[in-house]
Amino acid sequence: MKRIDLHIHSIFSDGDLIPSEIARRAKFLGHEAIAITDHVDHSNIYCVENIIRVVDDIEENWEIKVIPGVEITHVPPEVIEKLANKARNLGAEIILVHGESLVEPVAKGTNHAAVECPEVDILAHPGLISYEDAEIAKENDVALEITSRAGHCLSNGHVAKIAMELDIPVVVNSDAHSPEDLIDYNFAYKLAIGSGLPKKIAKKALDKYPKRIINR
Repeated sequence: MKRIDLHIHSIFSDGDLIPSEIARRAKFLGHEAIAITDHVDHSNIYCVENIIRVVDDIEENWEIKVIPGVEITHVPPEVIEKLANKARNLGAEIILVHGESLVEPVAKGTNHAAVECPEVDILAHPGLISYEDAEIAKENDVALEITSRAGHCLSNGHVAKIAMELDIPVVVNSDAHSPEDLIDYNFAYKLAIGSGLPKKIAKKALDKYPKRIINR
């Protein structure tokens, strides 16, 4: 089975790899599509343009779809919508917000601001997201993330449980920063099952839901 990963970081934020090496390694692992979603705030949001400039060359040579995106990270909740709109105007096709992970001091209210923003596609590793914010995510078609990233993955069980109870789309991403962080389809499927998703929903999280985000 082909893999889709909508959360990967490059040298344009805190990742170890240039975009073309990310694409090559992902292709080798069986990926059909990846999103390069570097951490951004107002200081570096223009990095999405760097990804856009190399997309055509990468896709032509490695035969893998590369989607330029951003992960809005550690900003005051009040500026998330402004940054999301700016990222979209610059050409970001996938917009993530760094959710209230259990292992980082993300500002309280970040999850709420993210799911209320029309331009946000995925709330990354949302920690102990509340039922209220999850309901808003459902209304605004913001997917929740199951992640393989160390530390952030500690709340996968809660995210899977709340997503199942409220029928919210979930996606399985690596949040890769280094080569060893990239995961293939089989591992991603095991991660989804281990998080508590039924097999049918786990398969949707790996195929149907990410494709729906890509095709918006």
